Amino acid sequence: MMLAHGYGGFIWLIIAILDVYAIVRIAQSNAEPLWKAIWIVVVLALPVIGLILWGLFGPKR
Repeated sequence: MMLAHGYGGFIWLIIAILDVYAIVRIAQSNAEPLWKAIWIVVVLALPVIGLILWGLFGPKR
């Protein structure tokens, strides 16, 4: 129990850093502004799943 509690905050910190990275990459992409906004909302609303979806289907430079 202690192991899971001790590393939970660290894992969420990594996810938050990856989400910020994804949002910056989305903002810098050549995608249309509407798609940028949609992807940013998805990443913010669903931090883990949104990050995975963006990695698989998101705008590429």
